[in-house]
Amino acid sequence: MDRILGIVPRDFPLIRDGDAAVETGNLLGMSTIKLRQPVAADADAVARLIFAAFSTFHDKHQMPRDFESLDAAIGLTQAWMNHPKVWGVLAERDGRVVGCNFLDERCDAKGVGPVCVDPTEQGGGIGRKVMLAVMERARAINAKSVRLVQEAYNTKSMPLYASVGFDVKEPLAVMIGTPTGKPSAGTNIRQMTEADLPACAALCRAMHGIDRTGELRDAIEHFNPFVLERGGRLVAYVSTPNFFLMNHGVAETPPDMKDLLLGVAAQTGRPIGLQVPTRNAEFFRWCISQKLRMSKPTTLMTSGEYHEPAAETWWFPSILY
Repeated sequence: MDRILGIVPRDFPLIRDGDAAVETGNLLGMSTIKLRQPVAADADAVARLIFAAFSTFHDKHQMPRDFESLDAAIGLTQAWMNHPKVWGVLAERDGRVVGCNFLDERCDAKGVGPVCVDPTEQGGGIGRKVMLAVMERARAINAKSVRLVQEAYNTKSMPLYASVGFDVKEPLAVMIGTPTGKPSAGTNIRQMTEADLPACAALCRAMHGIDRTGELRDAIEHFNPFVLERGGRLVAYVSTPNFFLMNHGVAETPPDMKDLLLGVAAQTGRPIGLQVPTRNAEFFRWCISQKLRMSKPTTLMTSGEYHEPAAETWWFPSILY
């Protein structure tokens, strides 16, 4: 019987028996693209693909690299490919991995990425194929909301994402640096623990209508999330303050977010990084006043349900959403 691993788009015509792959091509015998789910043996090839795709693109546009070294890409790849709540798809040509995409299924909203295509294969439709595969997976698991953050200067990816159903929701600015201010007296800023997860979930639901508990649980294990308490009540949190790609944050009020970011920078002694919604001019200007530097513009895009946060609230997304 024909079989495949995972879910793939309906418009791939040829399904090969026995190799768990979808093959695309024409009838002239040209090399084909084959879609399949990743296995452990793919980790090195996927990491090298992610590093090559991002570094080539960033260098071309004279932007800072998200992955300074291959080791950084290896770390992300191992975390993503070994996580039971992250679904992946690879594109192969002649046995060589030339594209990848992933769907983070840890929380209420599902996050897409990284979407990568081999630099030598750009323009061949591979990005669309792995995006369609992820969207089909989202439909199969009845995901109500699928989200991603793209780099706004990428004139190829935004039209691609729009064409498969994503809408622009927020223009963002990646802001990185060490704030110059100090938190207000009397604030309790500390590392997040498992006991904080219900309060963090309630805070996130109140602002965004979604719960990110699965993501925060992983952050406690692998990163250094922080919370801010006032009067014994949790009023703000950040998930990975020193790693902007995975960092998201929520606060009840602007002073809560300011104090938390200032306190985290003081406690860690390291620069912080976040993607600020630039429509929130007050938040954006505050980051500038604190000597954070804008690294690049990005864009939050969503497909399906989206709860618009109140205009006066201070929050920021990770690279997923």
